[in-house]
Amino acid sequence: MARVHLSVPHMGATEMKYVAEAFGSNWLSTVGPNIDAFEREFAERLGRPAVALSSGTAAMHLALRLLGVGPGDEVLVSDFTFVASVNPIRYLGATPVFVDSDPATWMMSPPLLAEALADRVRRGRRPRAVVAVHLYGQCADMDPILDACRRREVPVLEDAAEALGSTYKGRPAGTLGALAAFSFNGNKIITTTGGGMLAAARRDLVDKARFWSTQARDPGVAYQHTELGYNYRMSNVLAGIGRGQLQVLAQRVCQRRAVAFRYREAFADLPGISLMPQAPYGLHTNWLSCFLVDPAAFGASRDDILRELEARDIEARPVWKPMHLQPLYAHCDRYGGEVAARLFERGLCLPSSSNLAPADQDRVIEIIRRLHHASRLGVSTEFALNRFAEAKEVIRPLGPARAAARLTAARLRR
Repeated sequence: MARVHLSVPHMGATEMKYVAEAFGSNWLSTVGPNIDAFEREFAERLGRPAVALSSGTAAMHLALRLLGVGPGDEVLVSDFTFVASVNPIRYLGATPVFVDSDPATWMMSPPLLAEALADRVRRGRRPRAVVAVHLYGQCADMDPILDACRRREVPVLEDAAEALGSTYKGRPAGTLGALAAFSFNGNKIITTTGGGMLAAARRDLVDKARFWSTQARDPGVAYQHTELGYNYRMSNVLAGIGRGQLQVLAQRVCQRRAVAFRYREAFADLPGISLMPQAPYGLHTNWLSCFLVDPAAFGASRDDILRELEARDIEARPVWKPMHLQPLYAHCDRYGGEVAARLFERGLCLPSSSNLAPADQDRVIEIIRRLHHASRLGVSTEFALNRFAEAKEVIRPLGPARAAARLTAARLRR
């Protein structure tokens, strides 16, 4: 059987059309009609001006610079996140300070952020910015975060790299803070194979970021530079892929959510395994289908599941390792950290591609159910897997949850 990957690109015919236009017109560099159109179409969908860049990390870097972050500054940022949320802080010579998660959402804890802001101000170390990370397709609880930052006069940057298509109280992710960064990496809900987007409430900020992203070349025919710039612009070819992908964003969101909820239904009768919380304040795209595993209740650990899936050529991963547990950032100040550490210890990301075949998802489901039942019944995992294979024709008409319950009662007794 072919390997089942965690999250793969899902392409269609429209993307190739725009790419072919780029080749046909020979617009293959970091200028061209696809870039202009992609920025315009993205901005129209989001409701904010935007600039297309080479990566989400580049967007984070430029956004932080726009907020004036520099040497000696502090930036409060989610502890539970991918390292690309934090590295750009160090690019600018500033220091990250980590804020723990709310267990009800997995996002930055608003009360803990308010405490951190008050403490830093009391020490005479007002943060230059707050980076609120939207993880796995879910928005942070932005109203209390924005309120706490407004009182302290600290701007908010949304790291929406994993949250395109998500909403918060009816508003799209990336339209709540002063600036937002998005990623179109190959594993994201839509992709340009590699790329990102910076959006802002003010057009002048986007224009400045665009200027910096092209090596900050001053107007005129001479190559004159009075500011530091970067080679951060997206190519016209990749922007063509993005245009086609953007047209199917709503469909990809529905497909990702269907994958997550099918897992949830299949595991509904199993103790100790639960889908990532779906916060009531917005739409969670479930970019990745993330679960928490309680080893005592489930009968096996998160790592047991990872090993069993890998043995069957299925890619799954732990959730993000918190920043305070990373050797690179272990010395940094933090507020809390216990919640993020528990999420990392038990959190699991299952195959979540929008084009995940039902048969491949069935493989994942059966292996996890087999591991649970084998541990409970004291049989080998191979014995349980064979019994599931024999019951294939039963599982299909009944659905995975009901069929597995019947299987447990009738077929897995010793």
